Amino acid sequence: MKTPPPYPVSGRGPADHEVRDQIVAAATEHFSRYGYEKTTVSDLAKAVGYSKAYIYKFFASKQVIGEMICAACLQEIEAEVGAAIDGVDRPPEKLRRMFKAIVEASLRLFFQDRKLYEIAASAATERWQTALAYEGRIQKLLQGVLEEGRQSGDFERKTPLDETTMAIYLVIRQYLNPLLLQHNLDFAEEAPARLAGLVLRSLSP
Repeated sequence: MKTPPPYPVSGRGPADHEVRDQIVAAATEHFSRYGYEKTTVSDLAKAVGYSKAYIYKFFASKQVIGEMICAACLQEIEAEVGAAIDGVDRPPEKLRRMFKAIVEASLRLFFQDRKLYEIAASAATERWQTALAYEGRIQKLLQGVLEEGRQSGDFERKTPLDETTMAIYLVIRQYLNPLLLQHNLDFAEEAPARLAGLVLRSLSP
């Protein structure tokens, strides 16, 4: 049985078809140059040398193409966060590294290309499935760290785990959500350490 992709998007045709990859690659370049909102499916068709009707055989809409591009960026952030805490023994240090990796990776990927940032902003505004899946997986990763901390005696156990997870997620969400991130750039350098420190004090048994 195949494992479903972590960031589901409703594409058409076989997922491994090389034409899909060509369209996504061309769309990434086109969005980077002209912006997501200003690009039409007709523009993409001209860029890849296919008819608009042919593109619709693989993608139901421009949004689906945008979701695939967005999913790739979000998977990169998630992988970086996972790598930052992998191999770390103590849950408090895992939490510190998680905060730091989220902020640094989000800043780099969301703002290295202002045009592609529009895709992430659209995903957050319109609550695309890719964005929702990403938020859910980060919450699950966070919950795992909190569970470890409770088992090791580093974190308090009185508050319901789901309540604690959501409260901490809301603290870091301002650096996960691109719409919120753009309003918190002035504090991005010091945010990971300060926020993690505050959260860890609140988790003290």
